[in-house]
Amino acid sequence: MAGGRIGVIGGSGFYELLENPREERVTTPFGKPSDVIAIGEIAGREVCFLPRHGKGHRLLPTDLPFQANILALKQLGVEWIISSSAVGSMKEDIKPGDIVIPDQFIDRTRQRRSTFFGDGCVAHISFADPVCGSLSGIVAQAARNAGATVHEGGIYVCMEGPQFSTRAESLVYRSWGVDVIGMTNLQEAKLAREAEICYATVALATDYDCWYEGEEDVTITQVIETVGKNVAMAKKIVELAVPRIPETRECACASAMQYGVMTAPEAIPVATREKLKDIIGKYVS
Repeated sequence: MAGGRIGVIGGSGFYELLENPREERVTTPFGKPSDVIAIGEIAGREVCFLPRHGKGHRLLPTDLPFQANILALKQLGVEWIISSSAVGSMKEDIKPGDIVIPDQFIDRTRQRRSTFFGDGCVAHISFADPVCGSLSGIVAQAARNAGATVHEGGIYVCMEGPQFSTRAESLVYRSWGVDVIGMTNLQEAKLAREAEICYATVALATDYDCWYEGEEDVTITQVIETVGKNVAMAKKIVELAVPRIPETRECACASAMQYGVMTAPEAIPVATREKLKDIIGKYVS
């Protein structure tokens, strides 16, 4: 099988995309991922699918094992991640049912770990451009080919949840010029960069959040109904994107950690070095 594996993170509807699927249980030094990972093929490429919230949508956004999710995919040889998630629209021209491919994030979470580092090992990496431009471009083109209304680029503000925004919060985010609001993708993007995995988001607009006076306030029922309509489109986007992903990478994501470790190698505790071997092993001997 040529090329590195491709990871897909999203809802359980993606299972049916995979040819010859099998399930693999993965354990990482950061615990277990959200669920077993399904491994199969799309257009001859090996794809690893992880249901973000677990089968049956059991896990709150705050409780997601972000570190284990990304590291499990890394351990399986994943080099690209396409992440699909529902978001609220913060702009009138981004209508429910539209697709947004964000290229920036704002972090409004408070209770989450967004790094693999600590425990005696310090690292800093560039996150100015938080998604892979190459992969995002492929995904955006696939979305257009699928017939979606696509907004390429934009700001995703990641909130803690699980409650939706207050009206005051929604209006503040609007004043910042953000495009969409969600609860999951910021941590995935940060950890994917540390793991040197290319990452792109397919944001599925489900509602106008509560800022828009022309709409009733967002309800769970409304979100579920629109998500259901978006799932088929999201699957089509992944199906069209996978064959376009190159077998070898030339982007900076592939070496993002090369100069990131600040701690002297001899000062890194043995247990921490072992825990991080899949992240820094090729740079710290």
